[in-house]
Amino acid sequence: MLAILFFYTVVFSKLMTQNRKIIHVDADCFYAAIEMRDDPSLRDIPIAIGGPENTRSVLATANYAARVYGVRSAMPTSVAKRLCPALRVLPGNMTKYRIASEQMHRIFQEFTEIIEPLSLDEAYLDVTDSAYFHGSATRIAQEIRARILAEVGITVSAGVAANKFIAKVASDWDKPDGLTVVTPEKQFEFVSAVPVKFISGIGRVAQERLAGLGVFTCADLQKLEFSVLQKSFGSTAFRLSQFALGIDDRPVSVSRERKSISVEHTFSKDLMDLRECEAVLPILFTDLKKRMTGRNFESQLSKYYLKMKFDDFKQTTIEQPIRHKLSDEVFLSLLRQAYDRYRRPVRLIGVGYRLSPPKPLQLLLPFS
Repeated sequence: MLAILFFYTVVFSKLMTQNRKIIHVDADCFYAAIEMRDDPSLRDIPIAIGGPENTRSVLATANYAARVYGVRSAMPTSVAKRLCPALRVLPGNMTKYRIASEQMHRIFQEFTEIIEPLSLDEAYLDVTDSAYFHGSATRIAQEIRARILAEVGITVSAGVAANKFIAKVASDWDKPDGLTVVTPEKQFEFVSAVPVKFISGIGRVAQERLAGLGVFTCADLQKLEFSVLQKSFGSTAFRLSQFALGIDDRPVSVSRERKSISVEHTFSKDLMDLRECEAVLPILFTDLKKRMTGRNFESQLSKYYLKMKFDDFKQTTIEQPIRHKLSDEVFLSLLRQAYDRYRRPVRLIGVGYRLSPPKPLQLLLPFS
């Protein structure tokens, strides 16, 4: 069982991580929080950021007053309005959000240079070697939260732990405006109580598959035979087993490499057949080429990539290695293959390229 492996794996993990001190900071309903900060009359009513309900728009976020009704991010605006007829949907202002994000990151940089941004409002900080507050990660997290409230005018939640996985789970543990600290001594006890849905990559389908195995928490996952887990989850089984034990050796990565470049479009009306899907490809090609302009990604392009979402919200992706010079005809072939998987009306199509890591520069040394 996984629990039997805990003693050995945790010792190895401690050697690898060298008792790191990681803080995960996550703003509470960030976009909505900025809007409520700037207009106090919005604070006590359900609001969300998104597009009009008579379009295919989805919500970027919702405040906690709206979440009481089941409104959440990535939900179609029309569905959200049915759940909460009084919901006020705002279009959002990315300029304001970026300014707030920059303010947050300037505060982070006062305490450490090892910062891994995940989005405008979320980041990992490695404060292992920080001298502030005599190296207390808890005090640093408290100060960061207080500074963001005073200078940015919004609340953030934070998790403090010895690795990224536990820190991220901890930041969600006491939202909104919470701080959860998980010491190495309490790590196994803490992670055992964590629902498996908190594990990154475990979506609804994976949760249902785990539920079929009687697994609902990490404690349940610890008791599951690895061979059973591997049979259901293949190559991801080892990562799941490690997270279930609270083990995560990933470092906080300062530079995040772009892994793809793409464009996608959600259509105001479903595309009813393959012919209609083919007709919109030139528009997507034009947008993709605009996005590529001036970015010098040509040497990193490794695969063609196409995504298709159908009217029942089922989604499929398909890829093909780039073997010769780029050709739009390949996307046409991928489109036909993707459509054949379900043969239903299509609500979204995306096209793009997967990127390989940039090649290191080779220095030319002069002959002496």
